[in-house]
Amino acid sequence: MLPPPAPQQTQILRRLLLPRTDGRLPRTVAVVGNAPLGPSAERAAAIDGADLVVRMTTFAVDAAVPAIGTRTDVVVVHRALKPGPDTFRDHGSRLYLLAEPGRRFWEQEPLPAWWPTDLELIPISNREFTSRTRGALRLGRVAVAWPTTGTLAVHLVHRLFPHARILLAGSSMLPGRPARRALDHHWGGAVALTPEHRLSREARALRAWTRAGWLEPLL
Repeated sequence: MLPPPAPQQTQILRRLLLPRTDGRLPRTVAVVGNAPLGPSAERAAAIDGADLVVRMTTFAVDAAVPAIGTRTDVVVVHRALKPGPDTFRDHGSRLYLLAEPGRRFWEQEPLPAWWPTDLELIPISNREFTSRTRGALRLGRVAVAWPTTGTLAVHLVHRLFPHARILLAGSSMLPGRPARRALDHHWGGAVALTPEHRLSREARALRAWTRAGWLEPLL
């Protein structure tokens, strides 16, 4: 079956997400990346108190010490992820979105055989979302480059719910994060920075979106 046209997919994603906010358009959406964060009860409460909570790839929610909250409504994954303790836990209660920006270039890998066999995945349209995020990052003239999963998730949520305030935590591109060749994780070991990412451009975009008023970093 062919995927629906891009505008239809946008409507489909909205319809899939709205039941998780009791049918109301979300006023706040928390997007939680995997960069290390210290304890903060205030940050954890802000994340869990959002109308919608989006996490990605390698993650573990709070157990004893509050830092990044415990709620997870949506998980953004990609084929090469290294799963954390909560990546696939209770997967039937969450919506999983599959980011596959490399499909525009050379990546054609099947889903890993060890993923849950009953995992339901909604592919993120490269035409409707990834290409627009590339444009926002000014990557149009770069031959092979695409956004990290976290920045893609931020831009996707903003396109779905443009009037919502997005709370961003755990991004390696937030102010104060040094340039690096590997991305440290809140849980587990660091992940090598692959050559298709341009973190400096993502950092500039995050600063611009913060100045625009719809993105609020949670440090």
